[in-house]
Amino acid sequence: MNFIKSFEQKLFRIDQHDFDALALELFQYQSNANSVYKRFIQELGINTNQIKKISQIPFLPIQMFKSHKVMCGEWIPEVSFASSGTTGAMASKHHVKKLEFYRNHSLSIFNKFYGSPTQFHFMALLPSYLERNNSSLVYMVDELIKESKSEYSSFYLDDIEALIKNVEKAKKTDKRIFLIGVSFALLDLAGKHELDLSEAIIMETGGMKGRRKEMIRDELHDQLKKAFNVRFIHSEYGMTELMSQAYAKEGGVFFTDNKLRILLRDLNDPFDFAKNDRQGGINVIDLGNYNTCAFIETQDIGRRVGDGFEVLGRFDNSESRGCNLMI
Repeated sequence: MNFIKSFEQKLFRIDQHDFDALALELFQYQSNANSVYKRFIQELGINTNQIKKISQIPFLPIQMFKSHKVMCGEWIPEVSFASSGTTGAMASKHHVKKLEFYRNHSLSIFNKFYGSPTQFHFMALLPSYLERNNSSLVYMVDELIKESKSEYSSFYLDDIEALIKNVEKAKKTDKRIFLIGVSFALLDLAGKHELDLSEAIIMETGGMKGRRKEMIRDELHDQLKKAFNVRFIHSEYGMTELMSQAYAKEGGVFFTDNKLRILLRDLNDPFDFAKNDRQGGINVIDLGNYNTCAFIETQDIGRRVGDGFEVLGRFDNSESRGCNLMI
């Protein structure tokens, strides 16, 4: 049995106690099988045989997904998800060997945090899948829409009037409305229409990215809570380069499932991990990235909050990126 098949089987049975051992096992594999990661480690002068704990693992800068083909071995991807960068900027690409894995994996994570998609009407203020079929977020939401089996589940970014009408119809059903969208689109909806969504889940997926004045998450959530008459605004933390997502259901604190872990590095030294009570650069270990690179140094800044984490912003001079730039 080859490594990938064996690792997949372990991944499906993982619990919180298995994470470190599996991460180290995957590191030893990827440090040899992934030519980009292997070269990066060699340039750092690191002896992989001396890596005995996850805090010693080197993390690949996320920018490498823009300039290099990050994958273990050679294979033809079923899909290549691409990030939404600023005009003229090079997009990150995450090559996915098996789209079915991404589908099942993202749905299982959603299920853990929110339950079956059949409980909801998914109303998305995002481009439709036909418009952005290389977006991992749009693909995931499209699958949630299909799984919901609701006549009101759809993409509504280009048809707000239909959204308003269907919100009122959906309120009369036994399913709950799940409104998910980019932040500025949710703010536009809140500013132009009076909607009582007190029984709904409202989820934002990112910042303004040049479409509106940037604001801190608390300010954004306060405006949306007042406009939609809800106690909490939910958030999703994911990116093109990851197979996994984290969710914040209340208070802006993100939680992960047992295949994803966040480590914080010192803001000035990428090889020094910050103390749990300090803010730092976000490093991600995503075991779902077993065919590409599971160890990624992002440009996000965060801090530990109990068993979860908050995203505080991005490093100075880092490029604007994310789902809002799709539009």
